[in-house]
Amino acid sequence: MAIYPVLRSLLFRLDPEDAHHLALALLRVAASTPPSRAWLRRQFDLAGRDQQVECCGLTFRNPLGLAAGYDKDGRAVAALALLGFGHIEVGTVTPQAQPGNPRPRIVRLPADRAVINRMGFPNRGAQALRARLARMPRERDFVLGLNLGKGRDTPLEHAHEDYCALVGDLGEAADYLAVNISSPNTQGLRQLQSRTYLDQLLPAVLGERDRVARRRGRSLPVLVKLAPDLTWPELDEILDRLLAHGVEGVIAINTTLARPGLHSPRAGEAGGLSGAPLRERAREVVAYIHAHTEAQLPIIGVGGIMGADDARRMLEAGALLIQVYTGLVYSGPGLAREILTALRRREAR
Repeated sequence: MAIYPVLRSLLFRLDPEDAHHLALALLRVAASTPPSRAWLRRQFDLAGRDQQVECCGLTFRNPLGLAAGYDKDGRAVAALALLGFGHIEVGTVTPQAQPGNPRPRIVRLPADRAVINRMGFPNRGAQALRARLARMPRERDFVLGLNLGKGRDTPLEHAHEDYCALVGDLGEAADYLAVNISSPNTQGLRQLQSRTYLDQLLPAVLGERDRVARRRGRSLPVLVKLAPDLTWPELDEILDRLLAHGVEGVIAINTTLARPGLHSPRAGEAGGLSGAPLRERAREVVAYIHAHTEAQLPIIGVGGIMGADDARRMLEAGALLIQVYTGLVYSGPGLAREILTALRRREAR
């Protein structure tokens, strides 16, 4: 989109969080009438069925999705889908509304094409999201994922209760569920990746999922989103537990606490790093999971996908699906079309 560099220069003059809310609002307005929706689809959506992917028992119209965090409260899901994404992951949502960490809590690192965030799961809670999703059409041409998190004040030993409550409240509205136990911005959350907590959390979540799936009469895959800052032995144990409990897939990876070779003066800010500096670690983790599980565990690859080459290499590493977030901040709404066009040309060779 030729105009985006100009728009980005204006947005980058604003506080990053304010700019993000403004961009979502503008997109909702742009998709508010049938003619404008048709225009957006013509501009950005390749459509067609030649890029379909079967993953976790679901059919995705293409391999590219929008990662959780971009639309936490499901305010612009249908509008975002018009940009060409095959799936949209909403959230992270917690059982009760919570404000998140104090602002400012997002830092742009333009020299590194990266972002640091310390959001802390700000959202309006499960009931508000449920009401919003209830207004969405049942028939849609994209897959809807819900990213679930525990409340900030919920003790770790009771975290499974939060996740189960979210599955029960929101499961009927989703195509898949993502259990977020890897954000670095909620104190103690990453401890849920340990064997002790996984062996409590996963059976509870999967049991509640089974009840929801029976009630609605169709499957509801559960995926787990993992941190990039794990050692290989830690990751081995987690993957073994995921396979043992029958989780349907994994999302790799979340933001990192590492600061690999950054040049920006604010690189030392607290929070999770996303964007271009994460690409090598993300691919490394995806390739490791693919090899360790012998491709038994479907992978959604996310982290450092800033363009078509990054997307291609993530898929070659073993991901069945991929997601973007920070790439959209730097490249704008034409990113999905750029990536999918390049992937289509590659597949046609």
